[in-house]
Amino acid sequence: MFVYGKCFVTLLLLSLLSFITIEAQPTQTYLTHSCPNTTTFLANSTYQSNLNNLLSALSSNATNGNRFYNTTSGSNSEVVYGLYLCRGDVSNTSCEACVSFATDDVTQRCPVEKTAIIWYDNCLLHYSNQYIFSTPTIVPAVALLNSANVSDQEGFNQILGDTMDDAVNLAINGTSRLRNFATREADISGLQTLYSLVQCTPDLSSADCNTCLEGAIAFLPNCCSGKQGARVLVPSCNVRYELYPFYNQTAVASPPPPPAVLPPPPAAAPGKSSSKSWPIIIAIVAPISVSVLLFFVGCCLLRRRARKKYNTIQGANAGNDDDISTIESLQYDFSSLQVATNNFSDENKLGEGGFGEVYKGTLPNGQEIAIKRLSRGSGQGTEEFKNEVVLVAKLQHRNLVRLLGFCLEGEEKILVYEFVPNKSLDYLLFDPAKQGELDWSRRYKIIGGAARGILYLHEDSRLRIIHRDLKASNILLDGDMTPKISDFGLARIFGVDQTQATTRRVVGTYGYMSPEYAMHGQFSIKSDAYSFGVLVLEIVSGKRISNFYQTDGAADLISYVWKHWKDGTPLEVLDPTLRDSYSRNEVMRCIQIGLLCVQEDPIDRPTMATIVLMLNSYSVSLPMPNEPAFYLHSRTEGRMPGKGLESDQSTSQSMPWSVNEASISELDPR
Repeated sequence: MFVYGKCFVTLLLLSLLSFITIEAQPTQTYLTHSCPNTTTFLANSTYQSNLNNLLSALSSNATNGNRFYNTTSGSNSEVVYGLYLCRGDVSNTSCEACVSFATDDVTQRCPVEKTAIIWYDNCLLHYSNQYIFSTPTIVPAVALLNSANVSDQEGFNQILGDTMDDAVNLAINGTSRLRNFATREADISGLQTLYSLVQCTPDLSSADCNTCLEGAIAFLPNCCSGKQGARVLVPSCNVRYELYPFYNQTAVASPPPPPAVLPPPPAAAPGKSSSKSWPIIIAIVAPISVSVLLFFVGCCLLRRRARKKYNTIQGANAGNDDDISTIESLQYDFSSLQVATNNFSDENKLGEGGFGEVYKGTLPNGQEIAIKRLSRGSGQGTEEFKNEVVLVAKLQHRNLVRLLGFCLEGEEKILVYEFVPNKSLDYLLFDPAKQGELDWSRRYKIIGGAARGILYLHEDSRLRIIHRDLKASNILLDGDMTPKISDFGLARIFGVDQTQATTRRVVGTYGYMSPEYAMHGQFSIKSDAYSFGVLVLEIVSGKRISNFYQTDGAADLISYVWKHWKDGTPLEVLDPTLRDSYSRNEVMRCIQIGLLCVQEDPIDRPTMATIVLMLNSYSVSLPMPNEPAFYLHSRTEGRMPGKGLESDQSTSQSMPWSVNEASISELDPR
């Protein structure tokens, strides 16, 4: 009887321990999900059976220690594509638990939808009736933010941007422990550290992972600027930063190199003293000690340098924008610029635009610069010029030409830019002898880069800047053919909430100007979108908007492209030099985006945020364009002039136009 009682007690204890173990298992932290009901399946249908098989296969593979797995189930119209991705720092057990939980949870939240994606803190699960593998998809995009603010927003954003860039480079260059995954830490102050994480699905190439991460990071300034923590979730990648270590630092650390195996010292001969082994020991220990000492000294110097860099950023941002020390740090002497350009000689002249002449210069330290000598009589006051230069100099983006400084002496107003070696886009695009240097991949890269640069000016910079003169000659190309937008900033700087203005001083180039701007002086982010559309059509066709001659009933480039679009032959507008090698889907998408941008009603034109999404994700459906504006299509006009009209009065007003943005959900994590 005692034995049975003992067994009963033992079983009771085991049951309680089992219960406690089950209760102690951590629940998965649900973040969000998306399952549009545009396509659904019927209960007990073939698709549901295939979906159940797919989810079972995903759950099973998670038990094998796989942090990422993709597979399909079914065939033809009933095929289901699916994948899961676990965060790079979580353990195999946590990954398995998260995927197992997700396969059950997603069917509760998305019971009849053919496409679903669900995010947790440790993993994501994604399935669809459309092909989703090896394709960078950034829609839908969800932003989650920490409601607490940082004290120094501008300095923090600078450090955050640098840290995110480092993490992306680490992930895509394959130098991190896991493919397409990386974490970085940065010293904010002596008491705070910034922790960042980026990750793509491993089926993406390095280039596609870079595209996805850049798209996700581009959302941060809009949703989460100045916040102590935030993350952006998209189907193919995710990024996150916090002021606390939210990932397993031990798991992401690179494993230490194995200790060197030293050969055993030779045994001392019998009867002889072992004192001869001391020189050997000293020879081994001394270099190791010196190496350790140098390592610690190096760490101290790097930490001191990082702190000094942060203090410099803090000091630069401490004052207001017209602080005299900030002005002086950007100012160049006129005499030094004269020497750099050989007294502005014709040999150093690079070109001439609506705002003035541009020269190449070389500073005494060998740095090459581009010097824009602004036209006299611009009507802009000295203080206004200084303030705008200081503000524009703080704008930093890889697709903008960097403003290094200025010179203001007497009537001279000069801007100093970084030098871009491959000249402007029009120099290559419209020259029959040089068009071959721009293959389709380079042209598509230029279109995407220009779009990101304009998006930065419109929405992501600390100012809202309307370019007003976007054209091929203002797109410069660096040594890697990366596009850099020039002539921005001094045309029109808006307040944060200002979206439109009306002016009598119409500056720009006919053909690129939207009808409401050319005829009524109304300009906005949508007038820049119009100019971008013209630029895209020029890049695709290799034909210049301001010098277009055709004999098939089209008097201008836009009419020519629209005619072929309407007739179902859009690829006929493609530059003949590209006919042997191009991506049909990318060309068609660019033509459609170009036509959407040049629609007559500004409300119908997409914003640059939407355009960037259209270029980066094939899962975004493009609307059909309406008939474009034909305000300059008469044959009697011949060659269109290259300079705008000018007056000297301008007025500003608010704009009631709706902005069709890509949606971002903002959630406060609990």
